[in-house]
Formats: sequence, C-alpha cells, structure tokens
Amino acid sequence: MIVILKPEVDPAGPEVRRILDTLHYYQGIQTRISGVTGRERRVVEIYVIGDTSRIPDEEIASLPGVERVVRVSKKYRLIGRHREDLEALGFEYNGLYFDQDSFHIFAGLCAVDTPENVEAMFQALRQVGITTSRMGAYKPRTNPYSFQGHGRKCLPWLFELAGKYGIRVIAMEVTKEIHIEEIYEELERAGRPTGVMLQIGTRNAQNFELLKAVGSQQEFPVLYKRGMGITLEESLNACEYIASEGNRKIIFCLRGVKTNLGDPHRNLVDFAHVPVVKGLTRLPVCVDPTHSVGRRQQAPDGLQEIFHIAAQGVISGANAILVEFHPRPEEALCDGPQALTLEELPHFVEDMRIVREAYLARKALAQKYARRQPSEAPHEVTLSSACAL
Repeated sequence: MIVILKPEVDPAGPEVRRILDTLHYYQGIQTRISGVTGRERRVVEIYVIGDTSRIPDEEIASLPGVERVVRVSKKYRLIGRHREDLEALGFEYNGLYFDQDSFHIFAGLCAVDTPENVEAMFQALRQVGITTSRMGAYKPRTNPYSFQGHGRKCLPWLFELAGKYGIRVIAMEVTKEIHIEEIYEELERAGRPTGVMLQIGTRNAQNFELLKAVGSQQEFPVLYKRGMGITLEESLNACEYIASEGNRKIIFCLRGVKTNLGDPHRNLVDFAHVPVVKGLTRLPVCVDPTHSVGRRQQAPDGLQEIFHIAAQGVISGANAILVEFHPRPEEALCDGPQALTLEELPHFVEDMRIVREAYLARKALAQKYARRQPSEAPHEVTLSSACAL
C-alpha cells in the first residue's frame, strides 16, 4: 500500500503523525516516508509494508492530509509502476535532474589511467556541452592479472579535474562497501567539486550485501547494471533491494546479456527492454552500447556499430547512455578495443541528439493519436507515402 499525501502537508506535521498511528494500529505493519521529486511538484509518499489486506482503504483515504491510497502488487513494491498516474521516481542531484523524461550522456574512460587522459576526456566533454561522465577507479576483472584500477589514490586528482572542467556527475563502479566510504571521504577532502553516482556492475548484480550498502546511504544516487546472466525480473528485484534500504535514487542500466547468440558482439543487445522497464517501474533507464557491442567496428553506411546500438536504446526512450571513450584506445588499460576516440565524440553527441529528437517526435505522435475521438476517421497513409517519410 502507498499513501500519497496532499502537496501542502508537512511530513513532520500532526496529520502525518495521525496517519502513522492509524497504520501502526494494525500489527506487523512497517512504514517508510519517502519523497518523490517530480517535474512540477514534490510528492511525499508513505510506504506501508506487511500484510495490508486488513487495512481498509476508505479509512486511510479519509484521514486529513491524504490525497489518495494506492494498492500495490507484490513485485517491485517500492520501484514499481502500480498505477499509471503515480509520479515517476525522479531525483535531482548536483544540479541535474534524472527521471523517465530526462536524457544524459555519461561518456568517459572505462578505467582511470593517467591525469593527462582524464583531463583530455573532461576537456572534450566541456567542448560538446556534456557535464556527466563515467570513470572507473575500482575495476573488477575476469582475469586476476589484469589492471584492477587505481582505486582511492586516483580520486583526489580525478575529482579536482572534474571540478576544473564543470563535470557535475561521475558514474563510478564500487565493488565493496569500503569503496563508498573512500569516495565520500575523498570528495569531502576535495571540497565537493563534482558529484558521484555509484555504479553496481553486472558482476555484482546479485551481491545483496553491496546492494544493501548502496541502498542504506542517502548521499549518492545509484546506477544499477543488469546482471549479464540473470533474468530481467531478478535484476529489478535487485533494485528493489536498494530501494528497500531507503535509497530510491536509482537508474536501471541495460548492458546486454551474456550468450553466444549475440556473436560477433560481446553480448546480446537487450535494448528492447527499455520500454518494458519503464512500464514495470518508475525508474529512469540507461543503456550501455559499449559493453553490448564490445568492439569498434564501422558499418557499411559509415556509422560505428556502437552508434547504431546506442540509437536503438535512445529511439526506445532511454534516459541515459553510458559509453566509453579514450584519447588513445590502443593504450587503454581496460577495454581499449571497444572505446571510441575523442575525435568521434562530437559526431556521437550530434547523432544521439538527432535520435532523441526522433523519439520525442514519435512520442508526440502517439499522444496525438491517443487524444483522437473514436469517431474520427484515420488519415489514409499509403505504403509509398509512408516510405517517402
């Protein structure tokens, strides 16, 4: 059950106290108050967890301060889209807004290597007007002898350079709880010149203790990558783990699934699930074309395959792209063969702008037809005229 409060109600006021007292009258009930930041207003919701079948909707709905009561399904109780009119789980972080209508490009290095390469990347991002990036300081690798990342020692100069070039948010993978503490401490020591979004990598998709750790802190948003070999439902339940600990500032990232059916690509692209995730949950959805394709390969039309795969996600309504670039991919310490070059960055950004505009045009067209009266005769569209578009 979700109890949605009226906009003018103070979460610490007497109305909420009375609502909580009424709910707690029923044994075995737990409550959690959470704010949802929408585009036009901030909505405060009370999540009621436990056997709510004994609680009459009418009783709670009649209490002062209650706007409405929503019954939820058992799946995805906190992140789920239980009714179409529920506010999306948007959030603001370090001056940027993230929800199911926003769009951001997190471009950067798979693994932080040298200050020179990081500075070149940030400088290139500023030139194309992007303030979000990806930078790996902690890198879990399949091969134990591969580069594992510089870890904490690179954070001071990484954060300093981010502030110098106006980077507001860095998506950074963490593999254990201590990494969260290290990021917080170094960010504080640097004077908070940027922000960090904690990334849960695909190898930790069901590391439940790590999920609880990123969920129990409220400082950083979380970018969760779908597990490479688990179902979509299992990955969404992992996000529910994060939300159940109190942090609902979550972005769900599709990055392809591991199966040789996707060969010669590194993974089988799963970007058709963008509208599925947006329909099942209220989370913003990100796509990672780099790890889906896993190579730099130009198609006969002159476009990189990574451009094409990214476009599949954006045309489906993705709210963010996580993509790897490197000043010199041949020298990269991690995943160099799949990194795009800085010279390709302006082309990529412009290409994604075109695709995003196409998606918004398609969305507007769908809304136009949804508003039409059933009695209105449809416009005749012939095959030749449709192809001419």
